[in-house]
Amino acid sequence: MAPMGIRLSPLGMAVFCLLGLGVLYHLYSGFLAGRFAFFMLSEPAAGGPESPRGSAPAGAVDLRELLAVSVLAAVRGGQEVKRVREGNVLNAKAKGKTREGAEEQLTSGDLLSNRRMFYLLKSAFPAVQINSEERVDTADQETISWDRSIPEDIKQKIQPKEVPAESVTVWIDPLDATQEYTEDLRQYVTTMVCVAVNGKPVIGVIHKPFSSYTAWAMVDGGSNVKARSSYNEKTPRIIVSRSHAGKVEQVARQTFGNKTVIIPAGGAGYKVLALLDVAEKNQEEADVYIHVTYIKKWDICAGNAVLRALGGHMTTLTGEEISYTGSDGNEGGLIASINMNHKALIEKLPDLEKTSHK
Repeated sequence: MAPMGIRLSPLGMAVFCLLGLGVLYHLYSGFLAGRFAFFMLSEPAAGGPESPRGSAPAGAVDLRELLAVSVLAAVRGGQEVKRVREGNVLNAKAKGKTREGAEEQLTSGDLLSNRRMFYLLKSAFPAVQINSEERVDTADQETISWDRSIPEDIKQKIQPKEVPAESVTVWIDPLDATQEYTEDLRQYVTTMVCVAVNGKPVIGVIHKPFSSYTAWAMVDGGSNVKARSSYNEKTPRIIVSRSHAGKVEQVARQTFGNKTVIIPAGGAGYKVLALLDVAEKNQEEADVYIHVTYIKKWDICAGNAVLRALGGHMTTLTGEEISYTGSDGNEGGLIASINMNHKALIEKLPDLEKTSHK
């Protein structure tokens, strides 16, 4: 018997091919529709709600969020500072000497505040460089979460602004005015956080633990503090460090006259607040802040940012801007002012720069 087979006419072949193409079309169109739906669901609709906080692209930092957590860090650190001082468990010891030969103190308040501030900031923004006055001991590492909530006053005044994480350096001073802290001169004590972007200070937070006063400001953003209504340029009140008031006094009185008032004070944060409109009974007022010796950047970065945000200035004694990258020290002394002719002030104080490198 001859083998049996199936023969298709040309018309049959055409119908078979069309059926096959139809099946392939439906399969592929379904795949494309699924991909399109996924794409549409993953993209926010125009005019729709904001993306959830923390959804910034990888490697980006929202400065508004960084301001919010910086305020929280300064307050949390301040709680430790206050608790240690009021419990009188300072455990003070010498950690070295300044260039002028003064003994630098280290207390439990410094260390506990530093731990709380550093790990809160690091947990919230792990990709950001953080520089602190005190060494961070990995044995004391804490996991401190932040719920990413932003206070209403910051929400109302500051818009979200993203910058690359690698451009950001955070400077924290967990306890400014440690010497005064050990002497129980509480009005001078602050905790501070500063955010610098490409070396320029853009966010400053200065917190006073014993009165719960907090000043914050962001350059090209907003602030909760302002300049005073007037300043005395002819015979300014000059605020200086308690440790070397005499060095400034002689030159200042030669420059501005014998009526010039010199205000010795502790803490760089306190001195910057003295230039502003701060409703604190223990806060003195000054027109100019001058420092004539070497000073660390975590002492001055926050104040520099606050002044910049309000239109003021903090420079070296020769008028150079201070960069908050690289080394942790500023060699050129500083002069700070607001709503004054800063350049004219610098020109009147040429002799002070000579002592700033000693």
